[in-house]
Amino acid sequence: MSDNNVRLNPEIIQKRFPILDLNLCEKIADVGSWTEIPKGQMLIQEDKYIKKFPLVLDGVLRIYRSDSDGRESLLYYLTRGEVCLMALTCCMEHFKSNVNIVAEEDTDVISVPVRYLDEWLVEYESWKVFVLRSYKSHFDGLLETIDSLAFKKMDERLLSFFVEYQKSTGKKYFQGTHGEIASSLTTSREVISRLLKALEKEGKVNLSRNRVDFLF
Repeated sequence: MSDNNVRLNPEIIQKRFPILDLNLCEKIADVGSWTEIPKGQMLIQEDKYIKKFPLVLDGVLRIYRSDSDGRESLLYYLTRGEVCLMALTCCMEHFKSNVNIVAEEDTDVISVPVRYLDEWLVEYESWKVFVLRSYKSHFDGLLETIDSLAFKKMDERLLSFFVEYQKSTGKKYFQGTHGEIASSLTTSREVISRLLKALEKEGKVNLSRNRVDFLF
């Protein structure tokens, strides 16, 4: 993970975050730093204080929680033009992070010091609207996750995982192991492997080494 010293372009920021007014984009360019995060790199870790919060310029971030045994539970993905509201909440309350954020692919973010959060909510109406809309979007996504856990069978959850991944990343394939999918869905690798083979027979996916292509 590396920070670039090149000054950010306010117009590019506004293009990525069209809801933000130009004055705020100029402020973000002044105080933020462009950070390149390679695939697999941890950006924010559970039980650690957050000094800077990320605004996603390009790429995909995966947000998840883990238990004491190291098992992961996927919450959602962040893509271009989005911010992690769970991280923002921890920043505003000065709490330690309650989520992990890792780069799903090579990702560029704007890292902004947390001290600006409160003053921007007062000073910039567009920032307040952006935060509120982001809360609504991610809250709806978490409700879908809860419904999936409560009411869907594992094969339905697996398909929903691929649909959401495609919607979030724009990709028609998942690059990763069966174990990584199992970890995201809090189940075993054997269950996922069995379900994937069944989906392949139904013509819904195509399997190759560490890759699942979506045919739906």
